[in-house]
Amino acid sequence: MSEIFAGRCLCGAVRFEARGRPKGVFWCHCDSCRRHSGAPVSVFVGFENDAVTVTEGTITTFKSSPGTTRGFCSRCGSTLTCATVHFPTETHYHVGAFDRAAELQPGKHFFANEQLPWLRLNHTQQDK
Repeated sequence: MSEIFAGRCLCGAVRFEARGRPKGVFWCHCDSCRRHSGAPVSVFVGFENDAVTVTEGTITTFKSSPGTTRGFCSRCGSTLTCATVHFPTETHYHVGAFDRAAELQPGKHFFANEQLPWLRLNHTQQDK
């Protein structure tokens, strides 16, 4: 993996760069992530707070629950970040916001007990 990861929202009003190695890449199955993203599961990449620079625009934030702050683009609504008191020195960015998302492969699951029962994540299995 390269040392610089550029990302943006759908409309391009918010752009950012993350420098250095990610802290981790993971699936999150929690209900809050589903509601924030509208997707059945979210994939995040964590970076230290001081490793990310917003190069254009501003990530708008709101407190979605005690100890959790989520970020999005106020213009297009793109889901961008999740920060929690459990990881005070890092912020988690939605992998889909990165230009090189294919390089950010998740390696673990959070809140697997909240996974939707119909969601299958075996990437080698083909539908018949």
